[in-house]
Amino acid sequence: MRRLLLAAAVGTLACQPPRAEPPRGVLTLTASQSQATWIRNFNPLMPGSRWPSAAGIYEPLAVYNSVAGAWVPWLATAWAWRDEGLTLTFTPRAGVTWSDGAPFSADDVVFTFELLRRFPALDQKSVWSFLETVQRDDSGEVRFRFKRPYVPALAWIAHQPIVPKHAWSSVEDPVAFTNPTPIATGPFTEVRLFQNQVYELGKNPRYWQPGKPAIEAIRLPAFPGNDQANLALVDGELDWAANYVPAVERVFVRKDPTHHHYWFPALGSTVFLYANTTRAPFGDVKVRKALSLAIDRSLIVDVAMSRYTTASDGTALSAAYDAWRDQAAVTKGAAWMRFDAVEAARLLDEAGLTRNEKGQRVLPDGRPLSAPIAVVNGWSDWVRAAQVISRGFKKLGVDAPVRLFDEGTWFQRLQRGEFDLAVGWSIEGVAPYEFYRWLMSPQTVQPLGSPAPGNWHRYGSEAAAPLFAELERTTDAAREKELEAALQHVFVDEAPAIPLFPNPSWGEFNTRRFEGFPDAKNPWAALSPNKMPDALLVLTAVKTRAEAP
Repeated sequence: MRRLLLAAAVGTLACQPPRAEPPRGVLTLTASQSQATWIRNFNPLMPGSRWPSAAGIYEPLAVYNSVAGAWVPWLATAWAWRDEGLTLTFTPRAGVTWSDGAPFSADDVVFTFELLRRFPALDQKSVWSFLETVQRDDSGEVRFRFKRPYVPALAWIAHQPIVPKHAWSSVEDPVAFTNPTPIATGPFTEVRLFQNQVYELGKNPRYWQPGKPAIEAIRLPAFPGNDQANLALVDGELDWAANYVPAVERVFVRKDPTHHHYWFPALGSTVFLYANTTRAPFGDVKVRKALSLAIDRSLIVDVAMSRYTTASDGTALSAAYDAWRDQAAVTKGAAWMRFDAVEAARLLDEAGLTRNEKGQRVLPDGRPLSAPIAVVNGWSDWVRAAQVISRGFKKLGVDAPVRLFDEGTWFQRLQRGEFDLAVGWSIEGVAPYEFYRWLMSPQTVQPLGSPAPGNWHRYGSEAAAPLFAELERTTDAAREKELEAALQHVFVDEAPAIPLFPNPSWGEFNTRRFEGFPDAKNPWAALSPNKMPDALLVLTAVKTRAEAP
């Protein structure tokens, strides 16, 4: 039915007069933030800022190319470990200027990390939980000193967006600062247009990479949901997108096979059903595993994801971590990852959640168990998945109505732990360590009401804690693989969150006006604009077609 509605809408749109095409060199795109209207917020240090604040307006020290599996130097040209893993030094790139002409230096890097220390709400990766000091040395390098050896720190420090000391030192409250007119080092820094329905960023006239960016500007229209964005994509109004498109070959590619292309590798973050473990009865592992058993993941993959992905296994790892996957953990996890309503009912009975005369599962105090599922309004694939889950839970005697929120409200509730059940993404990393850290490390558990960068379900595993601690200091590859496998077994045993499917890394592009995008035939980088900071690689490579109108 959804595909028929989309096809009908496309047909209706085709009968309308063509819309005005953007000026030559202006690339129109849509990323992850589906909203009916835009708010002018370009603060790269806070969630909710406009795309591409953290990687496109502002920039990190280095970019990890997740497709190539290699680091690309960016605002830093080199880095090195010293003092047996207690010190990490970065060499800032010479010749870089901020968009207002002021020189970029090590002082900006030190200032940025000091901001994170002074304002913990900005410290989204909790870097000051392991950092001791950040200083500029006499050679101009930035020296990060750790409280203890911490090998995973490289990724978190290297990917931190850097802000200018000369512009931000006078900002009284950088947490509330919306930064409406950014001063930055990135390829697109000039706010040429900002309206409720569209904004446009012009290229940085002082960008440090010669000849880049090769396009004049990027334009982002506001779309209240995925279907509206798909209509614009199919009609050729978007040059680059990160949309879930049902029947993409028929709906999108077939309309213009020469120019319409896509690439959906299953390398995105795993999508979970998060159960708030601070709320009864979700602190009970039997309850979480019972809910997992009541989920028909094959149906979700079919009707919600158009078979673009596969059901998760018990490790919850996406294909990006295939080299780390432990098959023994996969086999053990099948006990609660299969679809088995009978076993689900048995586990709930064991947990003391028996049925009343109406068939409802009741808590020990006699109240029926009701657990709404929070999901983003307009994210049609996730909404469909939530509806499948809700129906399965209802058969189990659990009332789990789907509750739709706009993206900002949903994310705020997720961060503060203001939910019973919620569909959400996961945090990725170079290795499974970071993925699991935000799922079950005691160090990432925040009090209810305090914004959490991850671990929104508030779960801390005592069994995983020593594994994380050893991974943080080991440099032995064989031992690292053993520890990563052990983490998989802890996850399977404790089921901190309920994995659904690895999210495809959505990416579509239209070569009618622009070229140079990565794809399955030439996978030099991730295509999806949602993949940050990888998107910097694409933003600085795409160019206008010479023969484009």
